[in-house]
Amino acid sequence: MSKYTVLATPRSFAKQDPQPLTLLESRGCQVIRLPIHDGDLREQLWEYLPQADGIIAGLESYDASLLERAKKLKVISRYGVGVDNVDISFTKARNIVVTNTPGANSDSVADLAVALMLCAARHVCQMNQRIHAGQEKKPLSGVEMWKKTLGIVGTGRIGKGVIARVGGFKMNVLAYDAYPDEGFMSSHNGKYVDLDTLFSESDFISLHAPLNEDTKSMVNQKRIALMKKDAILVNTARGGLIDEDALFNALKNGLIGAAALDALMNEPASNSPLASLENCILTPHAGAATLEAGLNMGMMAAQNLLDVLEKNSCRYALEL
Repeated sequence: MSKYTVLATPRSFAKQDPQPLTLLESRGCQVIRLPIHDGDLREQLWEYLPQADGIIAGLESYDASLLERAKKLKVISRYGVGVDNVDISFTKARNIVVTNTPGANSDSVADLAVALMLCAARHVCQMNQRIHAGQEKKPLSGVEMWKKTLGIVGTGRIGKGVIARVGGFKMNVLAYDAYPDEGFMSSHNGKYVDLDTLFSESDFISLHAPLNEDTKSMVNQKRIALMKKDAILVNTARGGLIDEDALFNALKNGLIGAAALDALMNEPASNSPLASLENCILTPHAGAATLEAGLNMGMMAAQNLLDVLEKNSCRYALEL
């Protein structure tokens, strides 16, 4: 008989490599993958939460009304980093431990951020679409990354990874972080500046900040107005960092060069007005979509859950 009932919602959890699932099952967990038969995930969570001891959680919302049904729940183990979709005040009141997987997908997301910069700068997606549609024309004229200025908002693991990667482009790096790492920036010939300076002086801006009350809509109409006319904005962090109406207007009216977004306030991205703009590249929250990141996140999420269930302690538990 299984000791624990565990719900697992991320579609990619243990999909390419069964090790995370095998780890859970070897330690007495019955794992129920949701959604079943492509049903409605929230409806199925509503049904299965009363019997769950733990959850391997994706990006879906865990609000108070849903968590009220979780009478046995001890841990929400996020398969990823962000926890803004979890009602933290409720979990704290009910002693439900929330964990995440910092660093597991850092390399994957940093790779994608640089890829999006290059694609936006050289119009790779637009030219590819035209060729596939049989509308091949002369190449679109883009901009170079070589020796340009990159603004990094957030110098955690991913932000630092991007800075390390663009070293080969000899980019001038400006950064902003509430908790600066002066030693790292000095070793990479960069410097910290205030946000307004970063937005006004950067040719490329890449967002790597968490979403909270201080950072929500930090990229607003005022800051977009500071950007250079050919500047490129990249977001592989959280959708709520950007005022998307302000960004839509700026892109539509040619006030900035382009944007490349892996995260939107409301997903799927295909429903966004931004999807109608040729100068906005959209990807489906794919920052962690590599074999390596999937395995790293899966193993960390599984171990975090087991640590809480078996020891009531986890090094990656959020300080609530």
